[in-house]
Amino acid sequence: MANTYFQFKQFIIHQDQCSMKVTTDASLFGAWVSSCLENKNSVKTILDIGSGTGLLSLMLAQKTKSEITGIELQVSDYEQSIQNINGSPWNHRVHVFNADVKTYCFGNKYDTIICNPPFYENDLKGPSAEKNTAHHDNSLKLNELLQIIFRQLNPDGRFFMLLPPKREEQLMRLAENHALSIDQIVRVKQTEKHGFFRIMIEGSFEKSETLEKVITIKENGQYSATFTGLLIDYYLHL
Repeated sequence: MANTYFQFKQFIIHQDQCSMKVTTDASLFGAWVSSCLENKNSVKTILDIGSGTGLLSLMLAQKTKSEITGIELQVSDYEQSIQNINGSPWNHRVHVFNADVKTYCFGNKYDTIICNPPFYENDLKGPSAEKNTAHHDNSLKLNELLQIIFRQLNPDGRFFMLLPPKREEQLMRLAENHALSIDQIVRVKQTEKHGFFRIMIEGSFEKSETLEKVITIKENGQYSATFTGLLIDYYLHL
């Protein structure tokens, strides 16, 4: 029987009650965002939209001293994230709310906003309502997410998102409509022979040229040096 949890070096993610499990791309995204924020004392507060198991919040807690707030719509994911956070070394500064981010009244703005949002728009849905909410944007559309980022991000703050490549053109258009700039796009592929299957986004209110990079997860059958460098403080067997 497969484990119902994912063991990292400094924390455990229990996921038997969650619609979204720990994935390589989400772990890479969390590690990449953490590398962007590490040692930046100006980042006092972080908002994790659709925090799920609490994976991203805990990865950022390991690398920063920030106060981290997660907001999760699905009750089962929220309850399990509480379990994961309470079992971590950072339960004093990671807090999660069970609420709808579209209607929640936030009391303040944030220095950083992160989100691994629903990927699919107008795609065929499955029989599980919970998985549909997690994977499809019927609960939070990209335009709505950018509206929330525009409203809740501090003027000098930064936001980070993980998306499939087919959403890139739409993202660029919507970001411009919301006076947001896409500062960096990191395109991710599984191996040298595969096409890109994810893009990692960094943005802000500051107008700038978009920096473009590529990360390959495996090269010659082994984790690449870039992937290993990002995940070595997290993955148990690196």
